[in-house]
Amino acid sequence: MYQDERMEAIVAYLKQHERIDMDAICNMYHVSKDTARRDLVKLEEEGKVIRTRGGAKLSTFFHEVYNYEERLQKGSDAKRKIGSYAASLIKDGDYVLLDASTTVQCLAESMHTKQNVAVTNSIDIASILSKKDDVDVHLLGGRLNNKHRSIYGARTIAQLADLKVNKLFLGACGISSSGLTLPFEEEGFLLKEMISRSNQVIVLADVSKFDKEYFYKVCGLDEFDIVITDQEIPESLAGQLQDHGVETIILKRGLL
Repeated sequence: MYQDERMEAIVAYLKQHERIDMDAICNMYHVSKDTARRDLVKLEEEGKVIRTRGGAKLSTFFHEVYNYEERLQKGSDAKRKIGSYAASLIKDGDYVLLDASTTVQCLAESMHTKQNVAVTNSIDIASILSKKDDVDVHLLGGRLNNKHRSIYGARTIAQLADLKVNKLFLGACGISSSGLTLPFEEEGFLLKEMISRSNQVIVLADVSKFDKEYFYKVCGLDEFDIVITDQEIPESLAGQLQDHGVETIILKRGLL
């Protein structure tokens, strides 16, 4: 087995088991401790693991931030599948709150119900829904983030204070045992308020979002009601979601 293949296997193992020790690497891949150590050093340099005494654990803290167009293209097939299914959970007459994530944009494109009221801080989602005759669209006001195509700030949060909706659909940068996390504090403040204004919180996240942590914690797993994803999620995290009574919907290939 080549080093790059072995490193991929180590990361895959860590996603299921969280930690690995040197002896396990040596036994599973039939390599010396020196070789195992070099693998872990390289993985740490790439930011994929954190080395510990006698082994390593998965690095869950992330820094990368993409602009809206980049995020829209990243994992687009999975996002369309998740968005399409999420749209099927909206009933005629529902009042819904939609955050400015790219997966929720896919939901907006798939909406087909009638007499809905939709509140959003996304200029793109508002534009998409404005072309649907049976949706009453409310675009929150505030400061425009050009890079992420969204409205944010104190005024945006204040406008949510008097609202109550049936369902909130939100995307995710990172979901871990800590809960839902984001790179930006100001966006986190807005999502906290959105969560408090909804009877049901539905999280849309492709499998790449799991076991990742960012700077700002929005909420714990206990505030989710439903998680919709495209593949099996790490076993330990799946167990924690189940413990909190969260319904996890995994869209198997060919379901839609």
